[in-house]
Parts: sequence; C-alpha cells; structure tokens
Amino acid sequence: MPGLLRRSPAPASTLVIGESLVDIVVGADGAREEHVGGSPLNVAVGLARLGHPVRLATHLARDARGAVIGEHLADAGVVLTPGSDSALDTSTATATLDAAGSASYSFDIAWRVPELPDVPGHLHTGSIGAIMRPGGVDVLSAMAGAARSHTVSYDPNVRPDLFPDRETAITEVERRVAVSDVVKASDEDLEWLAGRPLDDDELADQLRSWRALGPVLAVCTLGPRGALAILPSGRLVTLPGRAVEVVDTVGAGDSFMSGLLSGLLDAGLLGGADAKTRLRRSRGQALTSAVERAIAAASFTVARAGAQPPSRADL
Repeated sequence: MPGLLRRSPAPASTLVIGESLVDIVVGADGAREEHVGGSPLNVAVGLARLGHPVRLATHLARDARGAVIGEHLADAGVVLTPGSDSALDTSTATATLDAAGSASYSFDIAWRVPELPDVPGHLHTGSIGAIMRPGGVDVLSAMAGAARSHTVSYDPNVRPDLFPDRETAITEVERRVAVSDVVKASDEDLEWLAGRPLDDDELADQLRSWRALGPVLAVCTLGPRGALAILPSGRLVTLPGRAVEVVDTVGAGDSFMSGLLSGLLDAGLLGGADAKTRLRRSRGQALTSAVERAIAAASFTVARAGAQPPSRADL
C-alpha cells in the first residue's frame, strides 16, 4: 500500500518517556521465554524501525537484563537519554498466555524518571510509566510543560493493578488525556474504565468525551476488527482490521501506537507549535492513512511471537 508510506521532508524527532523491562512470557503449555518489553520502549523501537529519530527516557539497571535491553535499543537505533540506567534492578513483567494467545500480566517494577532533556519535537508516553508513582507525577508535569509548544501523545494501556479503584484510574487517566493532542486506547481499556462492556457507539462516545478534555485526535483499537477514530473535525471514522493468523497479542497495541505516530510524523502533524496547529486544522486523508498504517503495524506484530514491530519495508 504505497499510500501509507509517503513522508514529509523533515519529520520531527520524538522523545518517549516510560518503562523498559523484560517480558517473561509463559505460554499456555507452561514454556517460558524472555523478551525485551515495556509499552513505551516498544513504541520507541517501533518508531525507530519505521525510520524516525527517537530518544527514550527510562529506568533500567546496569545488570544482565539491562544490558539486553540496551543492546535491543541500540540495534533499533533508539538513543537512551542520560541517567536512564540508574535503577537498582531491571524491571520485569510476566505475560501469561491463554489458548487463544491473549495475555494477562503481573509486574515487578520500580519507576523513576531521569532528568529529562528538552523535548525535541514530539513527546509520547503511556502505560505504567505515565501513572506509577513516583515517576508518574513527573511524567504528567513533563506532558503539561511540553503541551504548551509541542504535540503530546498518550496511550493509557490501562493496568488495573496500578490503581486502588476505578474512580482513581479514571481521574489519573483523564489528567493525562487533558494535556495530550493524540490519545489511543483499546476497547478493553475503555470497557474497564467504564466498568462494563461497550458497543461501538458507546466506545465512540467515550472518545468524544476525551476529545472534549483537549485532544484533537482520539483513537480506539478494536482488536481484529480494526479501529475507530474521532478526527479533529469531530467526524467518526471506522477502519477495518486485517485478516492474519494470530500467534500472540503481546505488543500489538504498541505497534499500533508507533504506526499511528509514524503516519502523523510523516504528514508533518507532530512536532512543535506549527505542527500542533496543522494537526488541529487537519482533515481527512493524512489522518486516516496514519490509522491505516497503525492497523498494518499491529497486524504484523500479532503474527509473530513477542513484541516485534515492523520496519518500514515490512509495511
């Protein structure tokens, strides 16, 4: 699909803030494998593989697992910001797969934000690192500061175990939604926050309520069915998924996020103040093409074991 791969002359660089960890994947048969993971790390790697300059501010240790993460980032072309290797131990997340390949998670994570560089163009954050204290408070402050003159994106990637109750989760997520230009959530995220199953009309209503807080583009993934998006014009679009044989869903949402950001970066809709204005005024094809790229990226990932985002050539 050549239309997905058009690039603007000078896409902005991206600073990603959030956790990096080792995913311990336990298969339905009990077999264990370790993969580099962490939602923000996966997004950073996905952006780099799609040809975008990206830095990652994270919290890992100078231990064996930290070294594996460092090599993984270097191989992808992601640059670690200074101070990102100051943790005592590298964090882990255990993903237990069911017979259908869906993952449930448990975590052993410590999270602090290193001293942050100036935002070079676009700022992205999400998941555990955006919320978990003490680092989550600093992330929210960084988002609010960057939002004055740069675009900001946020993927809640909700982890219920991080919150004492649903009301706290809603409050914390909406604080971060309110200082973002682009938000992406899964149907499972929105249903957990609502406390009940939601049909597509109700999912769209939730996206509209988030847009009323400040973002101009709000997207909800629907698993194999594709995605819903509320555009800056307020128009709802529904884009279909792709038929693929699913190996597992680990990292699928992160690949979707990196594909979405890649499309927006290539269209010149993410970056500094000018890009922020262009995003708010944008209509139509550039936005839907970005969502189509996101769907293509996620489809690539679910067809492989672990969080493996595509390269530009793979799309």
